[in-house]
This record gives sequence, structure tokens and C-alpha cells, in this order.
Amino acid sequence: MNYDLIEATKAFVKKELANAEGGHDWFHIERVYNNAMLIAKNETVNIEIVALGALLHDIADSKFHDGDDTVGPKKARKFLFEKSVDSVIIEHVIKIIENISFSSSIEKTNVFNSLELQVVQDADRLDAIGAIGIARAFNYGGFKNRAIYNPEITPNLNLTKAEYKASTAPTINHFYEKLILLKDKMNTNSGKKIAKKRHDYMIGFLEQFFAECKGEK
Repeated sequence: MNYDLIEATKAFVKKELANAEGGHDWFHIERVYNNAMLIAKNETVNIEIVALGALLHDIADSKFHDGDDTVGPKKARKFLFEKSVDSVIIEHVIKIIENISFSSSIEKTNVFNSLELQVVQDADRLDAIGAIGIARAFNYGGFKNRAIYNPEITPNLNLTKAEYKASTAPTINHFYEKLILLKDKMNTNSGKKIAKKRHDYMIGFLEQFFAECKGEK
């Protein structure tokens, strides 16, 4: 692996995300990178592609660019091209960025798949569940000025990709529309094992949350 390239990529991402929302900032990227490196130890993958995919996967999340899915891939491609990265690696990393999101999997319109994508996708999904996932969900909900919970607005378990991206539902709904679904969408054995523990933590949180809403605890 080209460690100089990896360090340069880290510096680039830190600068680009200096003022990012707390759930999608450099520390999110760092956690996903660490998760990906951990999972990759048990998979036969190109570690450089995994590293670059993890570091660049949220370089310009569409949520913060009016829903435009093309900004991130364009920004990543420009950076990698300027670093003279091999074109085959660039294209693979771009495909990871284009296909990693939960919304991309809803309608399954993309046909690209690779072990590297699976590793980075698991790493990203792990950061969306467990204690960190809970914190990120409510941080983003506050950022968007959404209700924490509204019993009159029930979760929509059949969201289209467009509906998912446009949703303004209370944050608790997001657990049912995405977060607790992720455990069964993990790709790798390592990812599945870690996800089980984090999933169970979220279920415990939801049980406590609703018990407190009812004044039971």
C-alpha cells in the first residue's frame, strides 16, 4: 500500500470536512477507515482500494449537496487523478463511493459489486449502529431540526429511494426505516459479528426509550 498516498488522502479529507456536521465529519471517516482495516484483515482484498474507498466515501455526502450524488465521486476523482493514482484503482474507488450508501441499495439499480465495496460498506454501516449510531442519528436530527419522536408519524417500511432521501420524519423513525435493518445487510463475517452486538445495543436503547415515554422506567 502507498502510505504516502494514504496520508495525503487523510489530510485532504480532514481539510474538506473541517466544518462538516458532527455525524459526517473527519471522525466518522476515521472510524470507518479503522473498521475497514479491521474487517479487511479477514478478507482477500486490495487493501489500498479499501483504504481509499473508506477515506473518500463521504467526501461530499449528497445530503449536504441538495441530494446530488455526483459531487462526491467528482471530487474524489479529481483528487486521485492529481495524485497520479492508477486509473483502475481510481475507477474502483469511484464505484465504491457511488454504491456504498443505504439509499443506493433500496431500489438496487446499481449492479456493481466487489469485495472491496463489501468491506467498506460494512465498515460504514457499523458506524451507523450501536452507541455511535444512536449519537449520529440524533445529532443529524438536531442538525435538521427534526422531532425526536412523534407517535402520530409512524415509520414507513416501504420507502422508495426518493422518499428516503427526502424524508423529514422524526429521528426515532430512522431506526426502523434504516438502522435496525443494517444487521441483516452486512456482507462479511467480521462485519456480521460486530453488527450483532451493536444491533442488540440499539434494541435495548429503543426499549428503554419507549418505556420512558410511557412513564414505566
